[in-house]
Amino acid sequence: MNKNNIIKTSIFIAIIILVILLNNHYGWSDYISDTKNLDFIKQMVTENILLALSIYMILTIVGCVVLAIPGVTFAVFAGILFGPVLGIFACLIATTLGAAMAFLVGRFFLKDMIKPMLEKNKILKKLLFSDNEKSDLIILMITRMVPIFPYNLQNFAYGITDIGFWKYTIYTFVFMFPGVSFFTIGSAGLTAGDNKWKYFIIAGVLAIVVTLAGILIQRKYLGDSKEVIE
Repeated sequence: MNKNNIIKTSIFIAIIILVILLNNHYGWSDYISDTKNLDFIKQMVTENILLALSIYMILTIVGCVVLAIPGVTFAVFAGILFGPVLGIFACLIATTLGAAMAFLVGRFFLKDMIKPMLEKNKILKKLLFSDNEKSDLIILMITRMVPIFPYNLQNFAYGITDIGFWKYTIYTFVFMFPGVSFFTIGSAGLTAGDNKWKYFIIAGVLAIVVTLAGILIQRKYLGDSKEVIE
């Protein structure tokens, strides 16, 4: 690792440490993950929807990039707060922005740190770093829809590949849509009153479709390999 990369990595680590310390002091991650704290934003949704959306998106982006909160958390909260339609697009936009920011962090700060770790996994090395003819679209489809390695790590990992920023961002938005949809619609059913079963059934159908699609993609492009990265 050259001096320039050491400086970049040190700056990023310092920022992460600062955010962790601030998070421990102010409890940001507890606020995001504790459903009791949703009442404030729920009230804001009825009073000022734009402000509520802004707060949700900021918290989601920070959670994706720094706090390593699972992406499903934000889909569930989006459904509860904003309903199925607005919730889907609020979550998609926010998580895509978070993924894009993590991509840039990986590209400019963490390349030498992440690449050796990813190359230890045979599947990831083949997908991300081999000189085969597999298109960027296929690679992103595989990694977004098949649980090869954690979603948050994917965002940083793509930053060290040769894929273009805009191509990555657009494909990420597209291939996250099915998963975000069934989690958001399902969680919207929790507050839908008499219509809850309609949302649960739709979410269940989507979950089956996404699962089957993931199995077919895995069999077609990855064979029977079970290797994942923890």
